[in-house]
Amino acid sequence: MTETKHFICSVTNGIATVSLDRPERKNPLTFDSYAQLRDWFRALPYHDGVDVVVFGPNGGNFSSGGDVHDIIGPLTKMNMKKLLAFTRMTGDLVKAMVNCNKPIIAAVDGVCAGAGAIISMASDLRIATPEAETAFLFNRVGLAGCDMGACAILPRIIGQGRAAELLYFGRSMSAEEGEQWGYFNRVVPADDLMATAQDMARRIAEGPNFANMMTKTMLAQEWSMSIEQAIEAEAQAQAICMQGQDFHRAYHAFVAKEKPVFEGD
Repeated sequence: MTETKHFICSVTNGIATVSLDRPERKNPLTFDSYAQLRDWFRALPYHDGVDVVVFGPNGGNFSSGGDVHDIIGPLTKMNMKKLLAFTRMTGDLVKAMVNCNKPIIAAVDGVCAGAGAIISMASDLRIATPEAETAFLFNRVGLAGCDMGACAILPRIIGQGRAAELLYFGRSMSAEEGEQWGYFNRVVPADDLMATAQDMARRIAEGPNFANMMTKTMLAQEWSMSIEQAIEAEAQAQAICMQGQDFHRAYHAFVAKEKPVFEGD
């Protein structure tokens, strides 16, 4: 999981810390980094050594989105078949993040634009520095705001009207706005960003990881369910978790007035 060429990754105590690796250009994405990130997240469900992911900044910025020279330029010369292959590939990154079975924390600093904003959006939890500027700027480059699931996911986080404002105007959302609108779970000083993200990740990693996987699965799948379907799906999911050993560990720890130690089974 750590032998990556087009982005940085380290794994410690069940926490994978990921960041893009072009700080001199505010960490733009390339065809290669898109594809490798997609494949990395697709592989996550099969790696028990990772319980939670922190996607962080590098050099004071999260990501400036698709690289103007390495992606935008070539796209202007592609035919429809190749363009659709590209847009499907970028969407597959979001699908892989949603379906990776591991909670993802986005730690956002500085520029977080275009596809970078989408990566933060597709994460489960988001924290930011006061300097974070998040922009779904597709409109400003002549494209629709409906990119990589933005029109489906963003309104669920901040509401339809606020999402429409960001997608129609392509303007930056400040960290303060993001916190007020519920996009960011919290805003912390830049010096505390990664420590806060790692602390959140540690607390998740120490929890019942099989149950956390089930929570992430239900959060994604219940978007398209009726209330009745969702309640039944959650009944089945919870019954499965009740068969796990972590449920029994929690009970015995409670009886013994001890803190439970979860092992993810």
